[in-house]
Amino acid sequence: MNGVDDHIPSRPRSDAGSGTAPWGPDTDPSALEAQLQQLLPQAIADLEDLVRIPSIAFPGYDRQPVHRSAEAVADLLRDAGLQEVSIESVGDGAPAVIARTPAREGMPTVMLYAHHDVQPTGDVEAWSSAPFEPTRRGDRLFGRGAADDKAGVMAHVTALRLVGEQLAADGIGVTVFVEGEEECGSPTFRPFIEAYREQLAADLIIVADSANWDVGTPALTTSLRGVVDLTVEVRVLEHAVHSGLFGGPVLDALTQLSRLIATLHDGNGEVAVEGLVRAADPAVEMREADYRRDAGVPAGLALSGTGGIAARLWTRPALSVIGIDAPAVKEASNTLIPAARAKISLRIPPGQEPAAAMEALARHLEAHTPPTAQVTINQGEEGKPYQAKQDTPATALARAALGTAWGTEAVDTGLGGSIPFIADLLEVFPDVEVLVTGVEDPQSRAHGIDESLHLGEFARVCLAEALLLRGAGALGRAS
Repeated sequence: MNGVDDHIPSRPRSDAGSGTAPWGPDTDPSALEAQLQQLLPQAIADLEDLVRIPSIAFPGYDRQPVHRSAEAVADLLRDAGLQEVSIESVGDGAPAVIARTPAREGMPTVMLYAHHDVQPTGDVEAWSSAPFEPTRRGDRLFGRGAADDKAGVMAHVTALRLVGEQLAADGIGVTVFVEGEEECGSPTFRPFIEAYREQLAADLIIVADSANWDVGTPALTTSLRGVVDLTVEVRVLEHAVHSGLFGGPVLDALTQLSRLIATLHDGNGEVAVEGLVRAADPAVEMREADYRRDAGVPAGLALSGTGGIAARLWTRPALSVIGIDAPAVKEASNTLIPAARAKISLRIPPGQEPAAAMEALARHLEAHTPPTAQVTINQGEEGKPYQAKQDTPATALARAALGTAWGTEAVDTGLGGSIPFIADLLEVFPDVEVLVTGVEDPQSRAHGIDESLHLGEFARVCLAEALLLRGAGALGRAS
């Protein structure tokens, strides 16, 4: 890569109109851009150091790297000028970092959220380069966590390096909350924010854990699907028996599990579970060709479902079988499999209560259980969907900041994935407003092989967040 001079537009365009920009006349986006150019090499080097730490918080993995990652984040936030920095946890939860500069009386506080834990790598041999050795190829930085979400951490750090002194001078409070267990479901998130309610209280929360529309087009995420999952076990025999001697009167468990799973969709691939909600179709649409490219759909294959691509991704339920317990092919013997299990994940749109969705899914499986099998259902995770307020001073400020940093208008977008902890934030802090932004793009492959960050988009995110923070003082305190 030939430096970082071409990573952001040479002159950002403000979408704030001909009047006073929302971040005030004393903030010049072009001057911030010039300062950012000086800070980018260090920011990227710091990000590479974070990526080298294999901070996987899933059960069964070494917790030491997660603690090392938290310590590295704490050091970065101290370097960015935060006054109070500590590493905290609740129970056996993974370490989180809380860093604060308190607000002056009467001024608002902004919380910046990200997470420093990462997904497991999957098949290391399938990566083009070692997952925990950050590697630059073209405009992208490859490595596990390079996008999700250590770039979110560094976006906060870099924005504070840009405007932290001005925020302190203006009396605007900043709290940075960097979680350490988001990828494994945030198991202690709710008790953590309740235990540290006073330190985390804010008037505005910026969550840097989402994605932009495309490289070159920013997005403000205004809706998120929720999620429920369960495990269903089908049993047909008390123990395995010879398939030649006993096959015929009994269908094996894997066959019967497959037939049960097949009832979950209709012939078009639409979810066939009664009682699930559909939200209104989005105002924007995604091109089918873009979806096919980004998802890696082989040429010639039809897509499942009906209606617009964006609706199928954001505002309708989507159901997947994400795991099956059954003998592997290489271990198969000529026996009737007595029991088989599947884990089923159901994404639910805004307006759907998770408990009702879980009940509907379990009811469907029970109703379609054949008389030749016993079915046991174990309910799992429930995460609420999210629908943002879309016409507020904070969202207007965010759109202006994104538009200025990219030089093009931001898209209000949905996200097919889930960020269940947002519901917890809104329940514990009911007066707060949440803005969901992010550093990813459709080619980032978060959670997948060859995860990567587009360095140009990273720079634009940093500039946009700095502008957003500079404008936060005008938003006032939550009532």
